[in-house]
Amino acid sequence: MAKTIAEINERIKKGEAVVVTAEEIIDLVEEKGVEEAARTVDVVTTGTFGPMCSSGAFINLGHAQPRIKIQRAWLNEVPTYCGIAAVDIYIGATEMAEHDPLNEVFPGEFRYGGGHVIEDLVAGRKVRLRAEAYGTDCYPNRRWEREITLDDVKEAWLFNPRNAYQNYNVAVNLSDRVIYTYMGVLRPNLGNANYCSAGQLSPLLKDPLFRTIGIGTRIFLGGGVGYVAWHGTQHNTDVPRAANGAPTRPAGTIAVIGDLRGMNPRYLTGYSILGYGATLAVGIGIPIPVLDEEVVRHAALRDADLKAPVVDYSVDYPQGTGRVLGEVTYAELKSGRIVVEGKEVPTAPLSSYSRAREIAETLKSWIREGRFLLSEPVDLLPCAARDKGVS
Repeated sequence: MAKTIAEINERIKKGEAVVVTAEEIIDLVEEKGVEEAARTVDVVTTGTFGPMCSSGAFINLGHAQPRIKIQRAWLNEVPTYCGIAAVDIYIGATEMAEHDPLNEVFPGEFRYGGGHVIEDLVAGRKVRLRAEAYGTDCYPNRRWEREITLDDVKEAWLFNPRNAYQNYNVAVNLSDRVIYTYMGVLRPNLGNANYCSAGQLSPLLKDPLFRTIGIGTRIFLGGGVGYVAWHGTQHNTDVPRAANGAPTRPAGTIAVIGDLRGMNPRYLTGYSILGYGATLAVGIGIPIPVLDEEVVRHAALRDADLKAPVVDYSVDYPQGTGRVLGEVTYAELKSGRIVVEGKEVPTAPLSSYSRAREIAETLKSWIREGRFLLSEPVDLLPCAARDKGVS
């Protein structure tokens, strides 16, 4: 029954691979069982699309004439980080344009930030570069201004230190006032509940013990091809889990990298969050090679099998109390209503399930057409539960 990634890639090259999405594997397992699904299916594709704050891009601008060692730089008036080398900069998704009033007029609209700059570049729009320097003998230029597009720069890499959270909080508000959070606007007295996950399509929930996703895994990233570079910041796999192995708290994350030039603004979109800030909505799809029956059991977990914690964002989250009000399934969340402390609360997603489905279907077509081969991880990502023998 066991397969290898090399064997699966040979089937992809010959056009013989059986590829299904994370939704389709659920139906297949219900119809034929885990053993038969593991025998017939080679790859399961996943997808997620939503705001992912820990994102940004490294850009090498190429040298000016005369040369400049950039000390400070702005793209469309959004500050970038320049402490790397002469013309290397990093623009973070949450950095705001200098003229933005932020929350001085509350709640701030945060109309344009680093995430919007990245979207503009990927969309082929012109972006205004303004750079300053102190001048040296080898880099005498002190000021550089020009309009740039992706075609004008030497390199442009998306590099996101923390993406694709493996499960996440359901945000509610127990206070008697409206609050503005990175989880959206939360109405008082349990007026609404916001969540941000594709649930049964979400990549890291379909490989909860990181048996197949590791350093070097080739992925769908922002409409193009990217790679898992490392475990993401705040990666934490030592969390409570259900009997099926899925975490019931925010857990693993991945750091990802890819060439901006192959990406698409439909899957890499600047995003404004009222009263909180700007960010970048990122589309990620990860292929899961069907190595054995355990991979199938995890990949076939349904929304009803996956639970998320409900957390109060008026006190418990900002104060870091660790209190959880309860757990709800993604099936309950997607029904539009959950019950919290005896009260029925309407739910809404910050992530797009329809866009996540698009990503899983696109990745499926790439693999079936032989345009996308799976990569063998250089190393597996840390997973406390896997090391403890959880299955």
